[in-house]
Amino acid sequence: MQEKLKRVPFFKILFQGLVVVIGILIVYISLNQLFPPAEAILKPIAASDATSDLKERVHYVAVGDSLTEGIGDQTKRGGFVPIVAEDLQTRYKLSNVEVENYGIAGERSDQILKRLKKDKPLRDNLKTADFVTVTVGGNDLMKVIQDSFFTLTMKKFDKPRAAYQERVTEIIEEIRTLNEQVPIYVLGIYNPFYLNFPEITDMQTVVDDWNTATENATAQFPKSHFIPINDLLYQGLDQKVGIASESDSSSSETEEKSSGGNDLDRVDNNVLYEDDKFHPNNIGYQLMANAVRDQLIKSQDEWLKKGE
Repeated sequence: MQEKLKRVPFFKILFQGLVVVIGILIVYISLNQLFPPAEAILKPIAASDATSDLKERVHYVAVGDSLTEGIGDQTKRGGFVPIVAEDLQTRYKLSNVEVENYGIAGERSDQILKRLKKDKPLRDNLKTADFVTVTVGGNDLMKVIQDSFFTLTMKKFDKPRAAYQERVTEIIEEIRTLNEQVPIYVLGIYNPFYLNFPEITDMQTVVDDWNTATENATAQFPKSHFIPINDLLYQGLDQKVGIASESDSSSSETEEKSSGGNDLDRVDNNVLYEDDKFHPNNIGYQLMANAVRDQLIKSQDEWLKKGE
């Protein structure tokens, strides 16, 4: 006689299934506690929740020299400017970040100031800008080097630096005549000169002095911010090239690379554009964008709130 199959009650099957599911969940939670997911290398600040007092779209105007134009950016998108815009749009859930890029390679502070006074489209866009970035100073410094290369001393930089600081002050004042409340973010310069002019051993001091002049100019005005970028760019990602500071001048590797004479191939910087060893490359512009973004986040009430 064939043996009859035993029937398992439905509720018993359901109970056993629930036990299995609960067991799987316990194991999953335990593993997550033991092995949490890796954090991003560049840890983002949490995006703001959309609220009624925040703007849904912002107008960003970038003014300056080759760093604003994006020379060295192999994507040809415009250097740090579009990276900043895209980051802000995602972070703050904005419907749009309207970008106007007025960067022209080679311009000094006096030429940028002249454009601010005469370029009507630029002036019109500044009137409606929610925030402005300015890159300036590198070409001013380069002109001093070129004009006095064979007789260059530290003293030769004093008068040009003072005149430069006055022009940066005028640049900020001119922007403010067009838009009284707009936040202005002025980027400092960095030292790539050890690659092209290794014989000028005091260039880092000169660059530091130039950045101090820029910072002093911005400090005169509310809603004006100085963004230093030298430490991000002049020593590369691995911090093994560049001019050694007094605190680390004992490093034999850095000293050897800093005193490489005219053999430029002995010194390389992996955040600078390989073709000229002067402008940032894609990585360098990303580092610049990170610095600008962080300052914009710190001062977000100045440009993100409605009515500002």
